[in-house]
Amino acid sequence: MKKTAILFLLALAMFSCNKSENADNSQARTEAALDVIKTRVSVRHFTGEKLTDAQIDTILRAGMSAPTAVNKQPWAFVVVDDPETLMLLSDTLKSSRIENGASHAIAVCGNLQKALEGEGQGYWVEDTSAATENMLLAAHAMGLGGLWVGVYPISERVKSVSEILGLPNHIIPMCLVVLGYPNEQPEVKDKFLQENIHYNKW
Repeated sequence: MKKTAILFLLALAMFSCNKSENADNSQARTEAALDVIKTRVSVRHFTGEKLTDAQIDTILRAGMSAPTAVNKQPWAFVVVDDPETLMLLSDTLKSSRIENGASHAIAVCGNLQKALEGEGQGYWVEDTSAATENMLLAAHAMGLGGLWVGVYPISERVKSVSEILGLPNHIIPMCLVVLGYPNEQPEVKDKFLQENIHYNKW
C-alpha cells in the first residue's frame, strides 16, 4: 500500500511538472505568434541578397495553410526571380518597389476553375487574401521583408500583370508579394482603435 502511494505521488509530481512545462511552452508560443503579428511591417527597401528555394518553399507552404471557403483552395502562385521579369513588373506596378533590391515577387492569383459557383465565386478574393497575409507573416517570422502590392480589382493592373506572366484567362492576379532581406527598419504602428469595435450590435 505504501509503495503504491509513493508511486502515485511520484506520478502526480511528474504530471504537475509536465503540466507546468506545457503551460510555459504554450505561453511562449502564444507570445511569439502575437509578436510576429504585431511587429510585421511593409518593407520597401531590400539588400539585393537572394532568398533560397527552401525559404520560398516555406513561405508558399504558409500561404497554402490559410483558411479557404469549402476548402476549394482557389489559388495559384507564380514565383518570379528572373531579373528581366521583375523589372517588367516594377515598371508596371510603380508601388511595388521591386527595383529596390527585392529578391523575389510572388503573384498570388485566383483560379476561377477552382472557385465556388454562383454568388460564392467571389470568395476567391478572401481566400487569396488570407494566403497573402500568411505569407507575409511567415516572411517576417523568418527575418525577411515583404510588401503586399495590390493588383485586383484595378483592370489595368490585372491586364498588365496577366500579360507579363502569361496567365490564362481563368487565372486572376490578386496581388504581388515582394520579398527580400530588409534594408530598412520601418516603424511599427499600433493600429488598434477601440472605436472600431462593436459588441452584439452597432
